[in-house]
Amino acid sequence: MKKIFFLFSIIALAAACSSSDGETSTTNDGYDRKALLTHWANNIIIPSYTNYQVKLQTLTTDVNNFTATPTVATLATARASWVEAYKAFQYVAPFSFGKAEDIYFKEKSNTYPTDASGINANITAGTYDFTLISQFSKQGLPALDYVLNGLGTTDEAIVAFYTGASAANYKKYATDLVSNLKTNNDTVLNDWTGSYKNTYITNDGNTITSSVSITVNMFIKNFEKNVRAGKIGIPAGVFSGGKTLPASVEAFYKKDISKTLYTTAIQASQDFYNGKTFGSTATGPGLKAYLDFLKTVRSGQNLSDVINDQFTTIYAKVDLLNANFNTQITTDNSKMITAYDATQQNVVYMKLDMMQALKITVDYVDSDGD
Repeated sequence: MKKIFFLFSIIALAAACSSSDGETSTTNDGYDRKALLTHWANNIIIPSYTNYQVKLQTLTTDVNNFTATPTVATLATARASWVEAYKAFQYVAPFSFGKAEDIYFKEKSNTYPTDASGINANITAGTYDFTLISQFSKQGLPALDYVLNGLGTTDEAIVAFYTGASAANYKKYATDLVSNLKTNNDTVLNDWTGSYKNTYITNDGNTITSSVSITVNMFIKNFEKNVRAGKIGIPAGVFSGGKTLPASVEAFYKKDISKTLYTTAIQASQDFYNGKTFGSTATGPGLKAYLDFLKTVRSGQNLSDVINDQFTTIYAKVDLLNANFNTQITTDNSKMITAYDATQQNVVYMKLDMMQALKITVDYVDSDGD
């Protein structure tokens, strides 16, 4: 009996020592995680942040030109740059870890619905602190939507805010918004191109704090919470007992780009899943390749193909939607629900099937189920 107890103790000790600092370790599956992380960092993540930086620089220039010379023409130019920056943001949204998580990058960039009354109060006061959590809904791309598209019912009415008695305050707020967006992105990008990239790539183990685990968790969290729920589920009433919330759509004041932002986010998600190099048709190591390496199958079909097929289904359902999600919700919300269901199915495939195959533990709170 003592020998049995002694043997059990040794086995238990060995199991405990197989993890470090309390982390859960998984069996090494033989996949080259360092090559995976190198591709993600060099060919997807850093180029995505760099592209967003370029778009923000153009936006900064155009908003500054508009505030210097407020006209309908300069307003149109600033709006166009805002749309391009908003689309570019969809490609960096999945990577809210590292410095991005530290500075609340995503929350400061795209918290919506934006707080119009709070923005008006800020403009009137002329002072505000964008580092405060209470200011998340009064800044970022949604706040720019309000000050560029929502102040009036016509372009001329909006321009009047930048030429009237309080013009200085409106100009300051618009330029502060773009400056803050760019500063936050510069901070994240500089960290990636500095020491963080090497830290990220060398952390190629298989524990819950490894770079692969962190990246996959953030990728799926973004797809589930920000793409599926934020862009479609919440405004369509999925989480409010069927009561629709059309004013909660992304880019509410522009409205007719809500579908564009959704499809861009879906494309960014699929590109990352497939390991597609940013701005190129080339692919490298990625989640699809990882699943193929593990020969993962669902119902007799490669799981990697099941997931890509579901992305195709998502596009088909979204194609049926109005470019203006606000209009779609108020005229025929059933199509929004259908698009949500198609997106939800890929949450199941990736969050459950894929993560189980990769032996990655979900590390974020799930309050609405799968």
